Amino acid sequence: MIKRCFRHALSLLGLALLPLAVVAQEPCQRLTATGNPEYPPYLWRDPQNPQQLIGANADLLKYLGRQLGLEIEVVYAGPWSRAQEEVRTGRIDLMAGYFMTQARQRQMDFVVPPFLHTPSVVWVRQDNAFAYGQWADLRGRKGGTLVNNSHGQQFDDYAKANLTLEAVPSARQAFEKLMHKRSDYVVYEQYPGMALARTLGIADTVQVLEPPVSSEGLYLALSHESPCNQPQLRETLAREMEKIVAGALPEQLLQQNLERWQ
Repeated sequence: MIKRCFRHALSLLGLALLPLAVVAQEPCQRLTATGNPEYPPYLWRDPQNPQQLIGANADLLKYLGRQLGLEIEVVYAGPWSRAQEEVRTGRIDLMAGYFMTQARQRQMDFVVPPFLHTPSVVWVRQDNAFAYGQWADLRGRKGGTLVNNSHGQQFDDYAKANLTLEAVPSARQAFEKLMHKRSDYVVYEQYPGMALARTLGIADTVQVLEPPVSSEGLYLALSHESPCNQPQLRETLAREMEKIVAGALPEQLLQQNLERWQ
């Protein structure tokens, strides 16, 4: 009698827990994403709603969500370093544009292929330009970059071993240090740097040295800690991303948002 009652109790407990198990296995219908808020035309804060990010990357994620029947909200999560921490810990699900490195792959699943490529370049003051043709030409000079930023695994490794780069929280700070002659150059992406230079009123005071230090793919990345990180979702995102990058949409969105920012 006691055994029969115990088995009955276990059966009831199993039935009670069943809905929770089913819910846990259901795919997420709503995802949050974030990225670098100082990254036009790829991403920047919406002047009409500063808690949201807009730009080419945000538009692409919105399109991706519609194709898959998902709601993807692209939110402002603070400066670039804070945004990365929010995704790393799973408080936000997705990084809306991330260069792939070995360290980042230990924290996130990258959705392959990348949806855009962006060049990282050397920014200098026009009155302090110097001969540059390769990474070695940056040795012995003081450079600036962003906290937790990457310009590709190869350049990151070279810079760590050979260059003097001081990291600051924002691109604005890096460019301001350059203008105050507290650094000789800044390594930053080309289009966002152009947009920032116009914003700061220094577009005629700075210049880009050729060639770029790198040209890296921008990936969608899903946090290992996100409760939505499930194999089925990763496969679905990758299949749809392949379709998107096979067409002209990513470049169209980039050009549209260049005009939108300007």
